[in-house]
Amino acid sequence: MECDTDPSCTAPALSVGHADEGIDGQATGAEAAMGSPDLTFREVDGDRWDDLARLFEGRGGPKNCWCMAWRKRPAEAGKRDTQGRKTALKAALRARVSGGVPIGILGYCGDDPVAWCSIAPRSTYRPLGGPDDPAGDPDAVWSLACFFVTRAFRGQGVTELLLDAAVAQARRRGAKIVEAYPVDPDSPSYRFMGIVGVFERAGFEKVGTAGTRRHVMRLRLK
Repeated sequence: MECDTDPSCTAPALSVGHADEGIDGQATGAEAAMGSPDLTFREVDGDRWDDLARLFEGRGGPKNCWCMAWRKRPAEAGKRDTQGRKTALKAALRARVSGGVPIGILGYCGDDPVAWCSIAPRSTYRPLGGPDDPAGDPDAVWSLACFFVTRAFRGQGVTELLLDAAVAQARRRGAKIVEAYPVDPDSPSYRFMGIVGVFERAGFEKVGTAGTRRHVMRLRLK
């Protein structure tokens, strides 16, 4: 993902540095040496919904789940045919945005949305695993639950740029801890939640496991 044109918006841009990626967006040394793309990151709000929909409904986008796998409640999942289920999940995510609930950030190349990261208070998700929330402050922990990068921008360090921007977003919103649930590089599933090495390089520490494949990792914000 690359470009340096800054799209107009109401929310402030999130500034991040460049980083490396490799397998599934975790770059190797040769790729990193070429330099990471120049992206701008924005919080998804009502003004950004159309951009999110364009990214999700584009080629290879997460239009089957609408990033609701860890968010949906029983009434939102329902028993519908495939198209009906997709429509319901899209509507459920849009309702959150319309209600002012944080859901994540978009990465832009110029005016084009090319990357997504789900970063939001842990209280807005279904149980993801991890230690209990700090007493009396349910929104102190923000969870990072998904990355998506369009094919043209993979292998260029974008996952780590997204991670940096997600941490910046959580900090700006008052989070005290960012929690993630990445997997090992050879994991056959949950790779959309990230790879352990990316989080280790960003200073996250392992604090437990969730299920048989996901690690629970935390970064304490100062």
